[in-house]
Amino acid sequence: MAVQMPFAGLMFMNRLVRMSTPSQRHLRNRILLVKLHKCLREIRTFSTGSVKWNKDEEDSSDPAPLSTTLTSRQALLSRRRRPLSPLERISGLLPQDALSPEVTQLREQNQQDTADIQVSVTNCAPEESGHGTHPENEDSETLDAQLKGTLHEDERSMSPTLPGERLLAFGELLVAEYRKKGRVEFRKLFKLQAGQRLQSSWGTIPHDDMAGQPAGRFLKTSRGVPILTRRASLEDYVLYMKRGPAITYPKDAATMLMMMDVTEGDWVLESGSGSGAMSLFLSRAVGSKGRVLSMDIREDHLKRATINYNDWRTSWNLRRGEEWPDNVQFHNADLRTASPLLAGWGFHAVALDLINPHLALPTVTQHLHPGAVCAVYIPNITQVVELLEGLRCLAYPLLCECIIEVPVRDWIVAPALRKDGSNCVSKAPIQDEDQKEGAPDETDTEETTPNLHPAFGSIPYIARPHPEQMSHTAFLVKLRKTVQ
Repeated sequence: MAVQMPFAGLMFMNRLVRMSTPSQRHLRNRILLVKLHKCLREIRTFSTGSVKWNKDEEDSSDPAPLSTTLTSRQALLSRRRRPLSPLERISGLLPQDALSPEVTQLREQNQQDTADIQVSVTNCAPEESGHGTHPENEDSETLDAQLKGTLHEDERSMSPTLPGERLLAFGELLVAEYRKKGRVEFRKLFKLQAGQRLQSSWGTIPHDDMAGQPAGRFLKTSRGVPILTRRASLEDYVLYMKRGPAITYPKDAATMLMMMDVTEGDWVLESGSGSGAMSLFLSRAVGSKGRVLSMDIREDHLKRATINYNDWRTSWNLRRGEEWPDNVQFHNADLRTASPLLAGWGFHAVALDLINPHLALPTVTQHLHPGAVCAVYIPNITQVVELLEGLRCLAYPLLCECIIEVPVRDWIVAPALRKDGSNCVSKAPIQDEDQKEGAPDETDTEETTPNLHPAFGSIPYIARPHPEQMSHTAFLVKLRKTVQ
């Protein structure tokens, strides 16, 4: 065994000497050298990658010099512990003069790579310790500054910009609506409350996301549908509030206010509180200096009207920062027998919404100022006939000036669209043959070239009544008190 080992060593030495001499056999081993060179490159890439990974770890940890030292040692140990090929082992035992130029060049590259790793590790140490600047750190700082600027811009857009503007607050009455192709598909009145959600067929929106936002903003639901959230107007509140009996619709209430000529400071009598719609309109009309006395024979109707009135006042206080005038007094009484309650009262106007209004006229005429108006809200035309018959038989000092119905007709007016959704283009009228010969040849460029913003008057419009119309609501009778 001792004899075989030296003999094998001499055989390897003989083969290596043959390879190192300039001959044609030298070309056979170039493939091995190329493979060896590739392996060294992969090892160098792995070692430098480990150094970079340790650098990133050191940025987030405290002991930077210790991790740098460990990185350099690990890189060198990984190079030393790599298994060597037989050619590398034997070439390390031979003198420099006996090696071929390829092996000599490979050894020099090995030494140079080791030196480069050490230099790169030493250069990374001051950057990690904070004495140098890192381009990635600069990029992250720039990105942070941009994000902060974006957040500041969002805060500015959410902050009120106009005098008197207020952001949405909990307790306000809001309206959420969704329109599709110009038609209202969803509309809901709700109170903004912490921890609640707006429920709809198009998804949900947390109330917390609405609070602190400006009114009139589109918010996306959980299904990605944009919903418009805005403050409820008095008209919205009257139409969508909880109600017991039927309400006086805004179109009729506005006409009745014009009939009675209600101004700030007036005292108005209302009989038939209902759900409180007319009480709210009268309260706004008379202002803080006026008074409204609202009466209803049914206690449940009066309770509903009182709740709706107080809810609107609370929402108004949060919306404007000032109190809605507390100028309405609700009484559970029958107007026909309420003369003791009305003792000492004089009214500038009277609004009646009763089944048999002609039975309450004796009480009305006693407390209505001369020349003032009593507006009567009557759903059926037969009730109008009974009222006029009562005036004729009892000879009340009341003059019927007019009986009207207030129709409101919604219309659809929109640009004409093609089937593909693009706008139609207005075409010039067809000219006669004689006019065509004298006129210059002009081509309709608007039809051939698409234009995002067509010229004024170049797009035709369609106009037709809306398919869903509000039908008859009531007849309005205007009675004026006269003096004989």
